[in-house]
Amino acid sequence: MRMIRFAPLVKGISTYLPALSRGFSRDRENAEGTGSARYCYSIWLRHLVMMAQNHLPTQFDVVAELGPGNSLGVGLAALLSGVDRHYSLDVIDYTVNKSNVEIFDELTGLFQKRARIPDPTEFPEAKPFLSSYEFPSHILTEDRLSQALKRERIESIRKSLLDLKKGSGDDTRIFYFVPWCDSKVIQEESVDLIYSQAVLEHVDDLERTYEALARWLKPNGIFSCQIDFRCHETASEWNGHWTYSDFVWKLIRGKRPYLLNRKPHSTHIELLRKYGFEIICDIQFKIPSRIQKRHLASRFQNLSDEDLTTSGAFIQAIKKN
Repeated sequence: MRMIRFAPLVKGISTYLPALSRGFSRDRENAEGTGSARYCYSIWLRHLVMMAQNHLPTQFDVVAELGPGNSLGVGLAALLSGVDRHYSLDVIDYTVNKSNVEIFDELTGLFQKRARIPDPTEFPEAKPFLSSYEFPSHILTEDRLSQALKRERIESIRKSLLDLKKGSGDDTRIFYFVPWCDSKVIQEESVDLIYSQAVLEHVDDLERTYEALARWLKPNGIFSCQIDFRCHETASEWNGHWTYSDFVWKLIRGKRPYLLNRKPHSTHIELLRKYGFEIICDIQFKIPSRIQKRHLASRFQNLSDEDLTTSGAFIQAIKKN
């Protein structure tokens, strides 16, 4: 079975050529959906709805996001729903202040209108899927939103956004750490909720990342994440990236600061448990595999049948004392 795609291989090798490599630094900015206010609104509310469905808290003072991508939109949606302080952590600075302000204004309008959650017709790749896409008024009640959307509070968030590059003050609501290289960027046991959306499949050092999550979260704090285990168009089969040798994968990645870590679902579950998390929700998305064990690279020969057919997962967990 031929699984290798030559375009990703050529693209990776090309990053070693200075004249061509500059364009690849913008790959994620062009590909990710966080530049859309409606997408950001949809993602934040999906995490919130799933927390309510899993009988977890839905009101937080301090929240953090791993990998916000090309805008801070999801974090802005969290602030507009009542969060007091938001930390965003990334490896590359993709944010453009002007676009963030535009997204913030559009998000404000969506919350003020109590707009429906954009559904799979608009964002077919956004997961998890929900049983209802009505505005979650049972979570974001009129009393809660009337407080969250007060004019002075909206202006306070806007000021923090405009001052993002100037440093933090006592009234700062938004903190942006890029690159974050040390768990000390956030005070230990100070965060109520950490979330990520299609990010953890890109993180090279998963061990250090899960250890940092455990340090940052308060006891009984919540971690909510969506992970995409597909090949991201690096192979002809959705799980074909597990057939590549380390050498071929190094060529495909090239000099890009990240691509995929190729870790399967079971690795994330093991690390969550290792660092003291109780898994409350683990929704696995399945795609049949046309790849047999004999096709896998040597380092992936021990992949279970479950991992080999798990194309994504939505996980919510609690940090236990």
